[in-house]
Amino acid sequence: MTVLVNDTGFTQDDWTHGFAALGVANDAEALDVPSDADPAEIPLCAGLQMVRVDFPSSADGRGFSIARALRLRGFTGRLRARGHVLADQYAMARRSGFDEVEIDDELAARQPQDQWLFRADWQSHDYQNRLRGRQTG
Repeated sequence: MTVLVNDTGFTQDDWTHGFAALGVANDAEALDVPSDADPAEIPLCAGLQMVRVDFPSSADGRGFSIARALRLRGFTGRLRARGHVLADQYAMARRSGFDEVEIDDELAARQPQDQWLFRADWQSHDYQNRLRGRQTG
């Protein structure tokens, strides 16, 4: 079972269309992307609505780079991180372009919703905003 995390906390997954593996279809509605994918080679076809990027380990940050590159290439659909993303990494996931994080029940039990919500105000609590707040006139 999986849990979906967004800025409002734990929520039900409303995506019902399934996912195609990267390289299998160039006209998919949703793609599953491995962490070692080259973002330049991910096809951004007109019908692509969602990209789900795998995080095989919380120490593997390549997915953040993939998300950022997809947003810079103009992808405006849903972008989901899946796997071993920790609550402490939620703000980084959002800043790099992810809309949501998909975790398993075990991780949700170890890191309950309040830990994710603590990081949900990701736009206000980054270092740049803190520095801007300390600057004078």
